[in-house]
Parts: sequence; C-alpha cells; structure tokens
Amino acid sequence: MLSLNTIMIGTEEVKPLRDFYTKLLGEPGWDDEGFVGWQAGSGMIMIGAHSEVKGRNEMPGRIILNFETTDVKKEFERIKGLGATVVQEPYPPSESMPDFLLATFADPDGNYFQLATPMPAQ
Repeated sequence: MLSLNTIMIGTEEVKPLRDFYTKLLGEPGWDDEGFVGWQAGSGMIMIGAHSEVKGRNEMPGRIILNFETTDVKKEFERIKGLGATVVQEPYPPSESMPDFLLATFADPDGNYFQLATPMPAQ
C-alpha cells in the first residue's frame, strides 16, 4: 500500500513561494539548501528550485493542492487578505452536498490550491 506524504512544488524562484506559503501556513518546519517544507495535516508541502521549471504555471488546473477546513468562508477571507489571487469564491460544487464548499486560489507562481470542507465520513 502506498501513502502519499509530500507534494513538491518546483519553481524558478523559491523566495516568493516561500514567503507566500509562510503567510499561509506559518513558519516552515524545515529549510535546507534552497528547499523549504511545511507539515500540513498528515502530509507535507515542499518548495524547491527545479531546473526544468521556468516562469508561471501555464496549466494550473493539472494538479491542485487541497486544504481542508471546517470554515471555508472564514479561511477564504483570511487567505484573500494575504494577497492570494482568487480564482473562484466559495461555492458548493454539487447540489446533492450543499454544505460542502470549495474555493480556489493561485499562488505567486500561478499554481492552484483549494479550500474544501472536510468530506463526510463514509
């Protein structure tokens, strides 16, 4: 069985992403030789320079980071206040789950991340 433990975001310029995700998630848990990481729930987000990454993400919907929160609207306002680019304000993606909300932002490199209500227990 596999267990996903880390998502790495490659970038041409680490500092703007480091600064942004520090505002979003707090001080990084580690910072070593140009790579920086934060624990977010049971997973980790890592940012580092990558030789094959140049400029902004031109296909930001391909991979989207999702952060769960019990108060999507409150976190949406907090993150919007940090200067994140709003892609989609909070909305219920399904009529069958009106209390489930998503909101989408873009980070300084144009990568999408979402806020999501926790999924109901199965």
